Amino acid sequence: MVLFVLRRLLFLIPLLLGVTLLVFFLMSLTPGNFLTPIKAQRDISPEFLAALEKSFGLDRPWYTRYLLWLRNVLHGDFGYSWTYKVAVVDLLWQRVPATLLLNLTSFAFAWAVAIPLGVLAAVHRNSWWDRLTTLFAYASLSIPEFFLALLAVYFAARTGWFPLGGLMSIEHEFFSPIGKILDIAHHLVLPTLVLGLGGVATLMRILRANFLDVIRAEYVTAARAKGLPEHVVIWRHVFRNAVNPLLSTLGYVVAGLLSGSLLVENVMSYPGLGQLIYSAFIRQDQFVVLASVVLSCILLVLGNLFSDILLAWIDPRVRLPAR
Repeated sequence: MVLFVLRRLLFLIPLLLGVTLLVFFLMSLTPGNFLTPIKAQRDISPEFLAALEKSFGLDRPWYTRYLLWLRNVLHGDFGYSWTYKVAVVDLLWQRVPATLLLNLTSFAFAWAVAIPLGVLAAVHRNSWWDRLTTLFAYASLSIPEFFLALLAVYFAARTGWFPLGGLMSIEHEFFSPIGKILDIAHHLVLPTLVLGLGGVATLMRILRANFLDVIRAEYVTAARAKGLPEHVVIWRHVFRNAVNPLLSTLGYVVAGLLSGSLLVENVMSYPGLGQLIYSAFIRQDQFVVLASVVLSCILLVLGNLFSDILLAWIDPRVRLPAR
């Protein structure tokens, strides 16, 4: 297990190099750079701009600038954001907790809803309940996340039951500790529902299909022949084996949440990493984009690694390769 974890973490190094190199190259193809808005300011001298361009290597080829950025990253310097006037590390430290909180709540919501719905749909196959959950799954997968986010914003504006954006209220600092938690939870309701509904549909259909395959197995028939109660057969024997393929898709679910949060955060004005990446890309804030991509890749690899470890822990038949 230790060798497997080390191998996966070492695989992260070439992955990050390849992704950041590709992003750096694509951003170099766009006209202008992150100093373009500063050049429009009349109170900044041309000599100062020329010194800035030389210090950041903007007068050199893109691959040379990439090596300069990589050298600074190895020393713990991810650059400076000219848009937000703050170091990139400090900016990410402000935004990452909000995105992690949204993704964790969406992940918990998707699994908490998908597991009972998928099990009930498989147990009551071809019933009205199975058809209803199938209709719900197809409807959730057919509606784009950005359109669902627009509907959620419209619903909040019309009813006033939920805030229109943000992570907390203006009066957040004056609330009690419990009041602060409830305030953040109130702001998370709509973004969590929008981001988690697509995951509910996917997980539910996967679990239903696996459940129907496992429930026909011979050991399930033997368990019933021994006189075990039906709920013991369903949850102890069938569910524990049907959930294994679901755990293997955990990394893809994490990737889907990270990509989906970019759209949801921008539409619903949620101050997370997705909104930061979009605004930084529009304003050509190159260092912010690169640091955000690096962080997203790390979270994705860690999600896949956690999925593999959890699968090996639950199913003793799984043997992770050491090399």
